[in-house]
Amino acid sequence: LPGVAVKLVDELNNTINTEDLPGEIYIKGVNVFSEYWQNPLATAESFVDGWFRTGDIAVRERGYYRIMGRSSVDIIKSGGYKLSALEIEGTLLNHPAIAECAVIGIADPLWGEAVTAFVVLHPGSSLDLEATVLWCKSRMSSYKIPRQIRVVEALPRNAMGKVTKPALREL
Repeated sequence: LPGVAVKLVDELNNTINTEDLPGEIYIKGVNVFSEYWQNPLATAESFVDGWFRTGDIAVRERGYYRIMGRSSVDIIKSGGYKLSALEIEGTLLNHPAIAECAVIGIADPLWGEAVTAFVVLHPGSSLDLEATVLWCKSRMSSYKIPRQIRVVEALPRNAMGKVTKPALREL
């Protein structure tokens, strides 16, 4: 947008100037709000040198930003990779037995986080884990394949109907 500056920043607050490296989107401009009303703590946490930390993780590809998801719930750190739960979900939704899914990272001593999928099946469908892993291998990189797949009756949702990923950790 005119008047808006955008940059990607890594976890050490260094600007990312190369393509294909994920980072958090920071924005700055006259149309970006300057503070949270009566909340100086939130303001201090959300702004760095006048840049607003959006909480969105993206990569720059051929000059464009591809948003991978929200840093709080949609990014899985596994084996040194930052994985987009949204990308993995999009692939899993192409499986003929899967009606809905949500992907999260579960703490893992070896990988940092293990990709875990919670799936709701179409009525009358079943899911074989080994066959599903084979299906995934032809559609995504091996490090993105869920290490666990849990079939659930329904995904937990908030009052607005959005899947509440933090509630999946309790399952």
